[in-house]
Amino acid sequence: MGPLEELHRTDPDYITYVPESVDTRHAENQHFIVIATPADTFLAIWTQSSSEADPDQRVVSARSTDEGQTWTDPIEIAGPGPTDAGMGIASWGFPIVAPDIPESGRHRIYCFYNKNVGIDDSRGDTTGEMRCRFSDDDGRSWSDREIQYDIKSAAISHPKPDVPESWIVYQQPTVLADGSVLAPYTHWASNQFDVDLDGSAMFDRHSEVRFLRFEDIREEPDPASLTVTTWPHGEHGLQVPHPDRPGISVVQEPAARYLPDGRLLCAMRTLQGELYFALSEDDGRTWDTPRPLCYGPESEAQPLENPISPAPIYSLPNDRILLVFYNNDGTGHGGTGPQNTRVNRTPAWYTIGEYVDHPSHPISFDPPRILLDNDRIPYGPNDRTEVATYPSFFVYDDTPYFWYPDRKHFLLGKELTAKLDRYGSENPDCH
Repeated sequence: MGPLEELHRTDPDYITYVPESVDTRHAENQHFIVIATPADTFLAIWTQSSSEADPDQRVVSARSTDEGQTWTDPIEIAGPGPTDAGMGIASWGFPIVAPDIPESGRHRIYCFYNKNVGIDDSRGDTTGEMRCRFSDDDGRSWSDREIQYDIKSAAISHPKPDVPESWIVYQQPTVLADGSVLAPYTHWASNQFDVDLDGSAMFDRHSEVRFLRFEDIREEPDPASLTVTTWPHGEHGLQVPHPDRPGISVVQEPAARYLPDGRLLCAMRTLQGELYFALSEDDGRTWDTPRPLCYGPESEAQPLENPISPAPIYSLPNDRILLVFYNNDGTGHGGTGPQNTRVNRTPAWYTIGEYVDHPSHPISFDPPRILLDNDRIPYGPNDRTEVATYPSFFVYDDTPYFWYPDRKHFLLGKELTAKLDRYGSENPDCH
């Protein structure tokens, strides 16, 4: 099939970006975060390259002033300079909006990202400093000024303080009740800690979940003076045992949202073939022990199956939660296990969670339904089949918008009003 047929395979309502071909420096497009700004603009930020982790990888943005119907050409926020051979790549950008900068009467948009500084301590696009550029004109342009912020080291970090952490924030952060902003992140171990693996084994490498709290970002006018703390305090973050490597943890791609009782729920991918979750009662400073996320708190409730693939959660009106996942333990469609991403990351499924009054599992999920399907047709620079990995979501003017990469190539959007309204009908559209 040609590019036009593949572009429309998932029946998108919106088209944000289409590369010219599969063999261009713009061919790989992923980590797609779209927000609605205070100026009623849709702003998209994503990671772009010829192929994931290639030396040309960079963070770009585009804007829409007509609610996603048309988009500007992407502009580069950060990336390698002309003399940065094999280093300097920028990856995995995520925005935070300060809605009213003091004494300015305007809003500011920060874009934080992983910036490689010439050191590879696991993989080049995850080993990097946390850098930031910001926009005071609603994303039309980004500051020349680039600011670096510290991520606190831990037991799994490199012993030398000048070696950056290996980390990624993959979802839009959560604004907390006190006005601070929480960004959960994957923390991969240094080569000095997990000595048995090479840099390509990011699924098997020791990994933990930790949290960045931007304590005053919505009120501090000077970007260089922001207070960023790293939680939980201590030598380790949240851990889930690797099924085959004793003493090694693999838990990644966290996403956290509020529950009606004021607790935060954080969902995470693992190598167990199941999603795990943890709860926090103090806005992300401390967390209980991760365990399987199930369809309900009942002892016989089944876990939500998922390969080692992102499974984001989003807040919906009426205290509900939207969960997007892949509804198989890694063996779906002939997969050989959680790491078999060539086949087990499509179709994308969704389920709606309702709050229940329970101390340790305060959510109950409805039966899952298919959200997006690309028929497992390989496409893009790496012949991927995955759909909706590293997506984003928001509700604007009462309309729920879901933004997703298809095969990490096309960047698309879909209104979910009809799909969310169909929940509760007698004939679910799943198979």
